Amino acid sequence: MSRILRLAAVLTVASALAGCFDPSDRRPGTRLSGDVVAPPSDWSFTDAHQEIAVEVKGFLGLPHSVTIWCASVDGALYLGARAPETKRWPGWVDRDPDVRLGIDTKLYEVRLVAVEEAATLERLRAAYARKYALPAPSDAEPGPPVRYWKVEPRRSLPPPA
Repeated sequence: MSRILRLAAVLTVASALAGCFDPSDRRPGTRLSGDVVAPPSDWSFTDAHQEIAVEVKGFLGLPHSVTIWCASVDGALYLGARAPETKRWPGWVDRDPDVRLGIDTKLYEVRLVAVEEAATLERLRAAYARKYALPAPSDAEPGPPVRYWKVEPRRSLPPPA
């Protein structure tokens, strides 16, 4: 009988890992659930969402998802990771910037591009401060490091020759 219970436990765990587990607050998830749709040209609708989900290819290429804050600036969408050196997913984005975003019940297959331009970073910090009622960063107390990415459409591969 214990052999049957072990087999049932293994099958339960395997089926759970193969399924979709959306992240919730600070609990990470696996593959996001929802319907894949084309990315919009204007992401301003995300201003109504406090958190969205991002799915990256994690350890051994397995899907790993987390909830994240976002802000739109002039219709473009940006994601930010506070204290990125303490998290694994930003490094996984470095290896493969093609991710999926989960917003409501929709999934968007996009690419994340690191933001490094000072003027853009300043506008992003201001947008995040407005959206999330954060104190404005100052030279005296700059706060923890934050890394930002711009959401862009995925690049399609050229047709075979």
